[in-house]
Amino acid sequence: MLESNLKTARHDLKALVQDAQALFAQATSSTGMKAEELSARGMSLLDNALDRVQELQTVTLEKGKELANSTDSYVRENPWRAVGISAAVGVLVGLLIARK
Repeated sequence: MLESNLKTARHDLKALVQDAQALFAQATSSTGMKAEELSARGMSLLDNALDRVQELQTVTLEKGKELANSTDSYVRENPWRAVGISAAVGVLVGLLIARK
């Protein structure tokens, strides 16, 4: 679910930035009220993108904290199992490094 949210947010942000760039390009070739209107729309799009990034950052931090808490709980409940898993991962990483 988090991965699909990240992909959606990335796509939305890319579209917002592209729209803002197009509006700013039009604003530079326009004059008067038209330029001000296009510039205001571009700024609005960029503000929306910033809001979306902040939402994504909040969700990511919350998920990270949940993951850290669940990992901490698991290690406290199963210390020897955690040591065994860590040792196995260390051996696998060592074998991969030794192959290269």
